[in-house]
Amino acid sequence: MTARTGRAVVLEEFNAPLRLQEFPLPQAPDGGMTIACGYGGICGTDLHLQQGHLDIPVPLILGHEGLEVVRELGAGTHHDATGAPLAAGDTVMWASSIACGVCPPCRLHREPTLCERRRTYGVNRALADGPEHIVLQPGTTVIKVPDGTNPLAAMSLACAGPTVAHALYERRPVRLGETVVVQGSGPVGLAAAAFAQLAGAAKVIVVGGPAGRLDRAASAGIGDVHLDIVGATDPEEVLRQVRAATGAGGADLVIECAGVPAAVGQGLTLARRGGSYLIIGQYTDAGDTLINSHQIVHRQLDVVGSWAFTGAHLVEYVRLLPALTARFDLASLVTPYPLERHADALAAVADGSVMKAVLTS
Repeated sequence: MTARTGRAVVLEEFNAPLRLQEFPLPQAPDGGMTIACGYGGICGTDLHLQQGHLDIPVPLILGHEGLEVVRELGAGTHHDATGAPLAAGDTVMWASSIACGVCPPCRLHREPTLCERRRTYGVNRALADGPEHIVLQPGTTVIKVPDGTNPLAAMSLACAGPTVAHALYERRPVRLGETVVVQGSGPVGLAAAAFAQLAGAAKVIVVGGPAGRLDRAASAGIGDVHLDIVGATDPEEVLRQVRAATGAGGADLVIECAGVPAAVGQGLTLARRGGSYLIIGQYTDAGDTLINSHQIVHRQLDVVGSWAFTGAHLVEYVRLLPALTARFDLASLVTPYPLERHADALAAVADGSVMKAVLTS
């Protein structure tokens, strides 16, 4: 007889250990589906949520990125977001957020990422709403994964890829021949570097750390120059090396993916005069930072922020997977953990000893 329960990692209170719990498996809702969870990525945001950096309801089932097999389709569910037919047994990825479609950002401003009533799996949907990684509610963007795709490769940038697709498509694109500096060598930073290379950047400089992360990026073919600022005794010297590596006193585009407030002040000094600064990494409120606003004016910078992503950006990421996996060794970025070792996985993300931790069933 088919099992009718599923397991999930629950955040019961901030700054406390997570608990693995078992839940009954509901029927697929009309317009939605149930999925058999195979891979669940740990995002840096999960760590911030566990530490209480966002005002979220608890208890909460953590996790907002996954690759799963369709178990049961609800009434009226027949196709994925692209119109491809869906059936039980298909491998899919799903977008973490559902926009309301009727508030001013959705209806008037063409920015559903700013939806005033945006519901996000694993972030602002409380445990009382159900075990979300088992049931996908109506309105969730679901897309089939191309046949033959390595699931670990797909999961390497499961949240970072769509986030960067939004930033580089909607907010500030990479232009052919540009020199790009990426601050941060976690999944978001590597997604930004990889997408910049695919877009035709002449040179991509990754500045981040720890050194092991930079080594993994280089081995995977992501980035042209890799500079460790995390382990540096003199960060200012590293910033000078970054500017020198651009060959023109600064980059055409600097992309902040570090999530560290101090990186913003540093990043303003890495763009050339007339260049652009795209800030992606400050998703959670990690606190204030000092910046020298003269750098913005003197350099005449375009400073642009980008928040999260929509289902359409997940679709673009999945469409790009064949090109990404052909050029970059994405699977090598992933360290898998069984679900029972969720605490070890979260700790490894916290200390930077892994690039991307993925829980497996």
